[in-house]
Amino acid sequence: MQLGGRSVFYDFLNVNFEVIVVDDGSPDGTQEIVKQLQQVYGEDRILLRPRPKKLGLGTAYMHGLKHATGNFVVIMDADLSHHVSEKYFEFRKQRETGASIVTGTRYVKGGGVHGWNLMRKLTSRGANVLAQTLLWPGVSDLTGSFRLYQKSVLEDVISSCVSKGYVFQMEMIVRASRKGYRIEEVPITFVDRVYGSSKLGGSEIVEYLKGLVYLLLTT
Repeated sequence: MQLGGRSVFYDFLNVNFEVIVVDDGSPDGTQEIVKQLQQVYGEDRILLRPRPKKLGLGTAYMHGLKHATGNFVVIMDADLSHHVSEKYFEFRKQRETGASIVTGTRYVKGGGVHGWNLMRKLTSRGANVLAQTLLWPGVSDLTGSFRLYQKSVLEDVISSCVSKGYVFQMEMIVRASRKGYRIEEVPITFVDRVYGSSKLGGSEIVEYLKGLVYLLLTT
């Protein structure tokens, strides 16, 4: 997931893993922190793959994917809004079902959101209900980014996506659904970031609606 110029990929292969950090020229010292982590965990575990400037969420995924070596790729927020321990449930669900994608959802029993005001909750829930009604992807949370992909599936789906920003996560799930990939959900709890502020605003909402219409007409 890209946030403040950062993209973090957790790529697990059995008990082995690598963390791929795609830094899009962020001014917050991300690269320096990653280099410190490399000294502790090794450069084979913590991979820094920077880019000179912010080039968009989709291209950041593709850039990180080029360096992933495992069979599964995990994508999650880099601002601690997602708790890494909940990834266990996604892997367990994948083993039980053989799913191509396991995505976290805030909108089933056991899931939820902490730290958002009522307007933000209504906006997010409304966006998902509207997308479910028009696109029927079989998933309750299209705008979340806490997901486990089979690597080959991610490569296939991402190559067919054209959206950027807030719409990208929705298009990934819709395209995967249309391609016939099995998608399973697990409940997660999303916690709003402690530092920084969300980029969701009026322009992002307009782009979301435009993206929704685009997917309605093309999928």
